[in-house]
Amino acid sequence: MRGRRPPAEDAMRRRLGVPDAVVIGLGSMIGAGIFAALGPAATAAGSGLPLALALAALVAYCNATSSARLAARYPRSGGTYVYGRERLGDFWGYLAGWAFVVGKTASCAAMALTVGAYAWPEHAHAVAVAAVLALTAVSYVGVRKSALVTRVLVAAVLAVLGTVVVTALTSGEADATRLGGGSGPTVGGVLQAAGLLFFAFAGYARVATLGEEVRDPERTIPRAIPIALGGTLLVYVLVATAASTVLGPERLADATAPLADAARATGADWLVPVVRGGAVAASLGSLLALLLGVSRTALAMARDRHLPRALAAVHPRFDVPHRAELLVGAVVAVLAATGDLRGAIGFSSFGVLVYYAVANVSAWTLTRDEGRPNRAIPVVGVVGCGVLALALPLNAVVSGAAVLALGAAVHALRGVRTGRSRR
Repeated sequence: MRGRRPPAEDAMRRRLGVPDAVVIGLGSMIGAGIFAALGPAATAAGSGLPLALALAALVAYCNATSSARLAARYPRSGGTYVYGRERLGDFWGYLAGWAFVVGKTASCAAMALTVGAYAWPEHAHAVAVAAVLALTAVSYVGVRKSALVTRVLVAAVLAVLGTVVVTALTSGEADATRLGGGSGPTVGGVLQAAGLLFFAFAGYARVATLGEEVRDPERTIPRAIPIALGGTLLVYVLVATAASTVLGPERLADATAPLADAARATGADWLVPVVRGGAVAASLGSLLALLLGVSRTALAMARDRHLPRALAAVHPRFDVPHRAELLVGAVVAVLAATGDLRGAIGFSSFGVLVYYAVANVSAWTLTRDEGRPNRAIPVVGVVGCGVLALALPLNAVVSGAAVLALGAAVHALRGVRTGRSRR
C-alpha cells in the first residue's frame, strides 16, 4: 500500500524528468551557503574545515539515500512529512512537516537577505523583499518555468565559481601549506562547523518534496538526488580549497564575503563584481527552490488539515498550489523585511536536521521488498543529524527546540479538539 493519495482535483501533473530534477537539486544547494557559510564554518573549525565539510557531506549522503528510497515509494508532494506519517504515525509526520516549513521559511528569508546584501547592501531589506515577490510570481506560473529559471541561474553560478577556483589556484598567492595552518581543530568546533555547512547541503532532497510532479518517480528520484549531491560536494571542495590556499584559515574565518576577498587577494579586482553577481544568482536559485519546497510541504499538510484546507488548492491552469505559494511568499517577505541573515542559518539548520532525522527513522522501517537501504545508512544519518543539531550555536538550539515544542503543543491541542468533536 502506498498510502493516501490526493483527490484528483488537487493532483498535479508529472512534468519533471531527471535533468530538471537534478537542476532543482543543484539550485537548492549551490546557493548562498557557498558564498556565506565558509566564513562562520572556518571560525568554528579552524584548520579542520575540510574535515567539517566531509562530515556534513557524509550526513547529507545518508539523508539523501534514505530520502531517495522513501520518495520512490511515496512520490507525492510533502517529502518527509509524508514519509513520517506513513511509516511512523501522524505525529512524527506532522513534526517533520512543521520543522521543515518553519526552518525553511527562515532559509528563504536568509537567501533573500543574501541577495540584498550582495546586490545593494545599503538597501538590502528592500531588495530582499523585491526578490521574494518576483520569485513567488515565477513559481506561481508553473514548476516547469521554475525549473527553466533555475537551470539558467545554476549555469551562471557554476561559471562564476569555476572562474574563482581557476583564478585562485593559478595565482601567485596560492599556497598549499595554508590548508593546514590556523588554529588547531577541536571536536566541538568541527561538529559546529559541519552543522553550519549542512545549511549549504540541505537542498539535496528538494526534488523529493516535488515528488508529485516528477515523471517516473521510482527511477527519477533515486537517480537525481545523489547526482545533485555529488556534483555539489565536488564544487564545494574545489571552492573551499581555492579560498583556503589564498586566504588561509584565519583570514577566511574573518571574511564576511570570502570568495570576493579571495578574488581581491589574487589581484583580480575585475573578478570581485563578478563574484557579487554570482552570489546574487546563487541566492536567487536557492530562494526559488526553497519557495517551491515549502509551498509543496504546506500543500501536503493542508490536505491532512494540519494547515488550513484552503492551502491544498491547485491552480487549474498552472498546476501549482497557488494559495500555499502566495501565503509562503507573503510570510517570507515580512521576514526578509525585518530579519537577520546569520541568525537564520543556525535556526534553519536545526529544523532541517530534525526533519531528516525523521526521514532516516522512516527509512529504517522499510522492508527489503520496499527498497530498504543498507541498515547502516539510516543509523549514521539519524545519529549524525542529532549530533550536528546539538552542536549548533546555543541560541539556534534553544530557539529551534522552542519552535518544535510549540508545534507539538499545537498538534496536541488539535487532537484534543478533534476528540471532543467526535463525542
